[in-house]
Amino acid sequence: MNHKELDAWVKSISLVKDVYRLARQLPSSEKFGLTNQIKRAAISISSNIAEGAARDSEKEFVQFLYYALGSIAELETQLIISQELGFLRINEEIGNDLQKTRQIILGLIRYLKSKRL
Repeated sequence: MNHKELDAWVKSISLVKDVYRLARQLPSSEKFGLTNQIKRAAISISSNIAEGAARDSEKEFVQFLYYALGSIAELETQLIISQELGFLRINEEIGNDLQKTRQIILGLIRYLKSKRL
């Protein structure tokens, strides 16, 4: 399966771009802290989807999709922390993008698991 054809991967790439734009708002003192962590978590989502799609089995692919879900939770947490610390304001669009990406990945997991039954 080519990862570039997956809605989950396409949506996660869009999310990375949005997160990078948002991360510019963080103070320079956070360059090696939250800024770095936020960017890494966002990149990890699409990277795990791509790596899983390149694996030899659907079971492995599902495992990497779960890693991507973990990265979404990590990113969401880091954004909430950044907002709670007053570093940035999370707009509704980024929250919706996170939720939509999560839903697409969960749908792909359900699909892949149903093929194994």
